[in-house]
Amino acid sequence: MSDATSLSALLAEAVARAADRPAFFAGDAAYPYSWLDEMSRRAALGISTMGVRPGDRVAIWLPNLPEWPALYFGLARLGAVAVLVNTRFRSAEVQDIVGRSRAKALILAPSFRAIDFAGILAAVDPTALDALRWVVTVGDAPETVLAGRDHYTSDDVFAAPPATFDQATVGTPVTIFTTSGTTRAPKFVLHTHGSLTSHARTVARVFGYDRDGTVLLQALPYCGTFGLAQALAGIAAACPSALLATFDGAQAAAAVNRHRVTQFNATDDMAARTLEAAPPGDRPFPSLVEVGYARFNPALADLVERGERKGVRLHGLYGMSEVQALFARQPGDAPAERRRIAGGVPTSAQAAVRVRDPETGRVLPPGESGEIEIKGPSLMTGYDGNADATREAFTDDGWFRTGDLGRMDPCGGFEFETRMGDVLRLGGFLASPAEIESQLQGDPSVDGAQVVSIADAAGTKAIAFVTLKPGGSFDEAALIARCKASLAGFKVPARIFPLDAFPITAGPNGTKVQRHRLRDMADEFMRLRRTMP
Repeated sequence: MSDATSLSALLAEAVARAADRPAFFAGDAAYPYSWLDEMSRRAALGISTMGVRPGDRVAIWLPNLPEWPALYFGLARLGAVAVLVNTRFRSAEVQDIVGRSRAKALILAPSFRAIDFAGILAAVDPTALDALRWVVTVGDAPETVLAGRDHYTSDDVFAAPPATFDQATVGTPVTIFTTSGTTRAPKFVLHTHGSLTSHARTVARVFGYDRDGTVLLQALPYCGTFGLAQALAGIAAACPSALLATFDGAQAAAAVNRHRVTQFNATDDMAARTLEAAPPGDRPFPSLVEVGYARFNPALADLVERGERKGVRLHGLYGMSEVQALFARQPGDAPAERRRIAGGVPTSAQAAVRVRDPETGRVLPPGESGEIEIKGPSLMTGYDGNADATREAFTDDGWFRTGDLGRMDPCGGFEFETRMGDVLRLGGFLASPAEIESQLQGDPSVDGAQVVSIADAAGTKAIAFVTLKPGGSFDEAALIARCKASLAGFKVPARIFPLDAFPITAGPNGTKVQRHRLRDMADEFMRLRRTMP
């Protein structure tokens, strides 16, 4: 059988192999693969009965609850497209993504105490969601969380009989991830059933999830490619996962030992916090075989060594929404100095990577830095609703331009060095500086805004600089509060500094702000702040 199938077929294979074994653990409960299969079939018919049709978009805005995969696989069976919304997003982001994607239904959990879903939704302009017809709530909820829409509960959806149909094929679109670039609006990365399932089966084999006794920790959120790629690979291997609704280092450490977790993937910050919460001893996690991590925070450059001291083997990863997470990995048996490098060897034998000089187009030999370009079965279909961006993302000979700076290594892999553009990595997520700048420039006193990022032991932070309009007054606390009201917490600037003017360079293509100078200034300002009595 080809690796590329529908998601329904992927789940059916897991059920055939492990119907009564847990698909995941959540709290004190175990949910077998037979439960996931039945509930996803019920969801397919229940959502269809609401009025959702094949090709319709449905936004999933949920933490890692058991209902998430059941609803997702139900939408997949129905032939609908799941628009995955980050639970850390706030009103401006939710309004943009749900509205611009033309989602006809929105699924959320108003009673989930860790996130004020209802409060965030209350700040959304209902007129911006003109395509939205249905709201589905998971758990207890007010009778109405968004006026003018038909409301259903997940109990209503799951009360339907199990569907016997499967409207999807390998080429059917099924998932939209959002990704930030250098423009204000996130792009919508569209994947088909085939790109997701072929990648899931490959990851399951190469990462060893199909070995007997494998248990995964699902601490990464389902709503991003990092979490979904691991989750689907786990299903491809028919192994269980220990599910965390939201990440907490102490809870992650406890779950590893409680469920005898053997493997998981995480951002470097998440991995570090899990290690910090480990029980005392040389091997606090005796079942844990290895941890893959994405290197975002330069302050955690010694993470591999931190893991070694606790008997945990870590290795670097590489991926993005367009090619999916877990696209490449450093071998688990490689020396520490290689395992700490972001990048690695492509997971799929059918994938290929090259590094090219973006100015001359010359393909570069190992050791020379240029733009990383990729081909392979895990690639997106394109940027949904944005044909120009899709066209620009691919070379004339069909390679995807990652926008990442890197170099090939002599071992047959590649090394990621940094982003080539101005995109920020904050809290493990890509974030557009233009999006944060737009919020700041909405203040009546602000004339211009620029946002950069710096890293320290506490993580990677956004630092903003603003210029003021004539007569405008600078109020840092008010500007930060403005950002907090509309943006995810990881995007909110840690500090905002006023400038008379931004440092600029005049060139043949126009005047450009010198972001490297701003980063240097941010580092200096924050260093002075830390040394002040």
